[in-house]
Amino acid sequence: MGILTRFKDIMSSNINALLDKAENPEKMIDQCLRNLNSDLGKVKSETAAVMAEEQRAKRELNECDAEINKIQNYAAKAVAAGNDDDARKFLEKKQNLLAKQSELQQTFNAAHSNSENMRAMNDKLTKDIAKLEERRNAIKAKMNIARTQEHINEMTSSTSGANSSISAFERMEEKANNMLDKANAMAELNKSGRDDMSELEAKYDSAPGNQAIEDELAALKAGMSQPVSGNQAVEDELAALKAGMQDN
Repeated sequence: MGILTRFKDIMSSNINALLDKAENPEKMIDQCLRNLNSDLGKVKSETAAVMAEEQRAKRELNECDAEINKIQNYAAKAVAAGNDDDARKFLEKKQNLLAKQSELQQTFNAAHSNSENMRAMNDKLTKDIAKLEERRNAIKAKMNIARTQEHINEMTSSTSGANSSISAFERMEEKANNMLDKANAMAELNKSGRDDMSELEAKYDSAPGNQAIEDELAALKAGMSQPVSGNQAVEDELAALKAGMQDN
């Protein structure tokens, strides 16, 4: 059973060494499966050798059984022929063969047990590797999800930094707007003092081209305020009449 012990040691050392160095789980899993498949190849080779040993032991045992049966038949024929001495020789040969048969039976039993164990180990390892390959796919899927989540986390951190920059930009924009509003207000205040006086002066300033019209309009108004000279006598008489009536 030394092969079984050696194989278990190989399996244990390979897996433990890989797990201890598992910096990249995905690569380590692939390497572990490669090692296991390599070990499976060794197990298959050893299993084939043990099964061949079992078959050889079985063949020798069968040959011994056949030889015992043949000697038994010869001994019976010798007795039937009345040759007891010959029969004794055949029976002595049979006794030697029976001792050999016992040893061959033990050898075959051990070979058969080893063969059964190796076949069981081969089958179990084959199934275990198949399961591990399925789990490898699941682990790789988890690794992909983990990498995607890490990328999202990095993008979230970048977005937080961008939000901070945007906030700073908005503060600067608001400050610039306030500065512009103050500057516009100050300009309006400075402008209003001069413009009011300018508008007031312009109200009473006449354009040189309009002065003649203004003079003619003033003369017309002066003429309308004086009574027409042809009616002056009538006005004087009316005034005297009113004065006489007051005296009576």
